[in-house]
Amino acid sequence: MEKQKSSSQRDELGGLEALQESDAEGHNEGFHINNQTSKSDFILLDLFLGTQAPWVLFAVTILALLVALFCNTTIIILIRADSRLHSPMYFLLNQLSVMDLSTFVPQMALAFLSGNHHISFVGCGAQLFLFMTLVAAECLLLAAMAYDCYMAICYPLRYSIFLRPSVCVLVVAGSLGALLNALVHVVYTLTLPYCTSREILHFFCEIPALLKLVCADTSQYEKGLFVSGVIFLLPPISAITASYERTLFTILRSMSLRKTLATCCSYMSVVSLFYVAAINKYLLPKSYHSPQQYVVVSLLYTILTPMLNPVIYNLQNKDIARAFRKVRKK
Repeated sequence: MEKQKSSSQRDELGGLEALQESDAEGHNEGFHINNQTSKSDFILLDLFLGTQAPWVLFAVTILALLVALFCNTTIIILIRADSRLHSPMYFLLNQLSVMDLSTFVPQMALAFLSGNHHISFVGCGAQLFLFMTLVAAECLLLAAMAYDCYMAICYPLRYSIFLRPSVCVLVVAGSLGALLNALVHVVYTLTLPYCTSREILHFFCEIPALLKLVCADTSQYEKGLFVSGVIFLLPPISAITASYERTLFTILRSMSLRKTLATCCSYMSVVSLFYVAAINKYLLPKSYHSPQQYVVVSLLYTILTPMLNPVIYNLQNKDIARAFRKVRKK
């Protein structure tokens, strides 16, 4: 009897050891699989935890997001609902609001709340493509809006002649060019060899931040990126500067137009905010800004600008106010 008990105990111990070994093998296999999947992921910077009061910054960011979503959605609904707003001017405002709705803030907030800052290789590519397309398209759109303001103030009687629907077609064609430019850069950037470290010192995927993880010489490509920035930034900036210069000159010369001075200055401040950030990121050498400044500059056009655009461009717009009152009465 004792021999039978001892043999059964040995069998039970052997079975337990076998189960433990199989569990360990399964755990190691799963760990190996997770490691393989994580090798293709990137890790984004936690914007909020790097501050002294992360929840305060988080609350302010969410508030800015809600204001931007509400204002831009309202503008889009009003322009599409009121037939009297179906003109080139409001077509441009509608396009700007649509662009401002495309934001990475919800993903930032979700990553902060969940603690998971990983982003897949495909997801990072999608962010790159969306961001580069929007930046280049908004550069062209702001130039078209500056020209619209110039024609409305300096040549009001010829406004309907020069601002025909063909201008809107040109804006759409420019957006297609921005899309093609983004596609070329994203495909090339994602085919570069990346090092073991996948920690991006940025809160979303952007080409300058990704290039710091590449295990190869990227100086030639950075020159190409600089040329692309010059093409999409300098011509619109020149057109905007010339348009607002003539507009301000006309306003200051005419007493009847002095009331539009504040509005024009507000437009220029928002445009300057966007272009200063873009120039700092894509035209200035790396030695001119630290990683912290890089993040702060990115906050300007990912959080602050989408909130200010609908407020500045539509706050004193009588047609938008009339359309809003009309919708409220319904």
